[in-house]
Amino acid sequence: MENVIELKKIKKEYQMKKRSLLVLEDLSISFEKGKFYAIMGHSGAGKSTLINIIGLLDHATDGKYLLNGVSVSNLSENELAELRRDTIGFIFQDYFLDEYLKAYENVMYPMLINENIKKSELKEKAIKLLEEVGLGDRFEHFPKELSGGEKQRVAIARALANNPAIIIADEPTGNLDKTNEKKIFELLKKLSKSGKCIVVVSHSDIVKEYADKLYELDDRNIIEVKK
Repeated sequence: MENVIELKKIKKEYQMKKRSLLVLEDLSISFEKGKFYAIMGHSGAGKSTLINIIGLLDHATDGKYLLNGVSVSNLSENELAELRRDTIGFIFQDYFLDEYLKAYENVMYPMLINENIKKSELKEKAIKLLEEVGLGDRFEHFPKELSGGEKQRVAIARALANNPAIIIADEPTGNLDKTNEKKIFELLKKLSKSGKCIVVVSHSDIVKEYADKLYELDDRNIIEVKK
């Protein structure tokens, strides 16, 4: 399989007023297309920091990050923004849907700045994505009219808007009951089988049932956990 992400000897250090805080050190990991990865670890272990680096929202202090074989360290902020838009889809615990937009309008939103999608096709494409996540009959509903599980499926459809190769999910089931939690993980698993690289940070043990590879962050580094 083809690696879409390679992190090599990544270090992340935050400079405080009187001291420095080392969060990640000598961390190396790679992610392939068509696989579901789960990253676990105690609170404060550095999971959010790692996800932010992978998602090009933060920079490593040292080390090398290759995305599709290209080093991202020398890219400008505009180039990084374009790479995020075209390559990475984000899913968050709190959905971050616009309460004043209908479901399909929330899904359309990331496509508005994509010059490769015709404006006349936006609504049709958004509705199709909602159909793919099982919400074809809810596309005109506002977020307040949807359950938590349905909101998260809208968020997943939105993450797919620009057909990214990579989906990063940060505690995507943290606000859901176990039934909806399984539905979301099943959907993410389906997406991985379609060829996407799925990287999920989660505290839930249920994610272990779906992950192809399970990792744990501990002591500023990452280790693979045998399932």
